[in-house]
Amino acid sequence: IPESGHKYYLQFSTEDYRTGEDAGSCLATVLYPKKKSPPVVSIKCSHTKDKKEIQEENNRLYQRIRHQTKPITANNIPDSYGNIEPALEPVWALAVAGSSSIMWEKSTETLGYFLAQVKAVKQWIRKDDFIEFDYTVLLHEIPTQEIISCHMRLTWLPGHPLKVKHFCDSSSHGMDEASGAESGSAAGASAEKGASF
Repeated sequence: IPESGHKYYLQFSTEDYRTGEDAGSCLATVLYPKKKSPPVVSIKCSHTKDKKEIQEENNRLYQRIRHQTKPITANNIPDSYGNIEPALEPVWALAVAGSSSIMWEKSTETLGYFLAQVKAVKQWIRKDDFIEFDYTVLLHEIPTQEIISCHMRLTWLPGHPLKVKHFCDSSSHGMDEASGAESGSAAGASAEKGASF
């Protein structure tokens, strides 16, 4: 699109990252603006699970975390053999969801990211019903093969958008590496710039 950037039309299928089961299909348009800013995404998905089933899964995940007897702390998820302890699967699931908003913000037409590892995680005890974690995550940058370290604070309560604040170590790309506040859900994501934490 002259003066605007490149626009892509995509059709793709999705799967449950834990079980590999079909999770539905999506149609999307993605515009990469010429100026350095996140892509503009419009997406419509048909899900194989109904909303009630998704809410029940979210509630099970939430209850597993809430019923811990002490705050969760862990390192190296998955371990060097690719294993994740069953007790840490909810922590990994939240890291996958939270880091996706960082990857969305950092991705460009020529750079993409994958969550390689949770280097460290610590749970904060709150007086309200929300759960809150501090993460250090390692993102694998494609095609450069660099590993980018990001600090991420994640806050979540079922029925509310996931809130993510993050700061990534500087890289040679000269992009803005901090976000003030960010919230997103499966339905979409929005970013608000502000002071980093």
